[in-house]
Amino acid sequence: MTCLPSSTQKKLGLVIDLDTCVGCHGCVTACKGWNTQNYGVPLSDLDPYGADPQGTFLNRVFSYEVQPEGKPAQTVHFPKSCLHCEDAPCVTVCPTGASYKREEDGIVLVNEDRCIGCGLCAWSCAYGARELDRDAGVMKKCTLCVDRIYNENLPEEDRVPACVRTCPAGARHFGDLGDPSSDVSKLVAERGGFDLMPEQGTKPVNKYLPPRPKDQMEVPALKPVATEAKGFLGWLDKALEKL
Repeated sequence: MTCLPSSTQKKLGLVIDLDTCVGCHGCVTACKGWNTQNYGVPLSDLDPYGADPQGTFLNRVFSYEVQPEGKPAQTVHFPKSCLHCEDAPCVTVCPTGASYKREEDGIVLVNEDRCIGCGLCAWSCAYGARELDRDAGVMKKCTLCVDRIYNENLPEEDRVPACVRTCPAGARHFGDLGDPSSDVSKLVAERGGFDLMPEQGTKPVNKYLPPRPKDQMEVPALKPVATEAKGFLGWLDKALEKL
């Protein structure tokens, strides 16, 4: 079994704003594209144009309708991927040491050369964040684009996970959640960021910002721009009245 580090130098992770996410799946597409072409083996698609298409994704977006007390119903789009937990059970159950948590930044990764595809890590993950790539026979998960965030050949603004760089609504944020002075830590403190399923005791690094209740909006009636139709439309209106 694999041991977790007693502490990590950083806690790199994501902060996802549920109030801002519009459910466009841009993050899903960017994640699929980047991770199919770069780190590890490509993410497979099985029968993508058939009756039962299946594939491997590291990030998925779920949509729910919620009814806050005394407020109108609203749709919440909920992106979910690996949360890079501090107490990650997916690491400690791995029989080959393929799953591991990095001491330098806290990112949880899979050494695909050592993975035997047994699925124990998927069974232990409370968040369903691991998927078996049936083509490659190995477990896949979010890497926080580790091959991207440290790539000095990329411009500074591109050294963030592909999902963060792509999000058109600015709903995804990346940084060191172990540093109280970081932008992501301040954002969590200001907006009341929370852990996903804290009762599991896994101490997820990724945080979510709660959606704000939406008040019922009353749209004022538009004032008429003309009291009498003129031109062709005026003639047509009068002609139809005679029918």
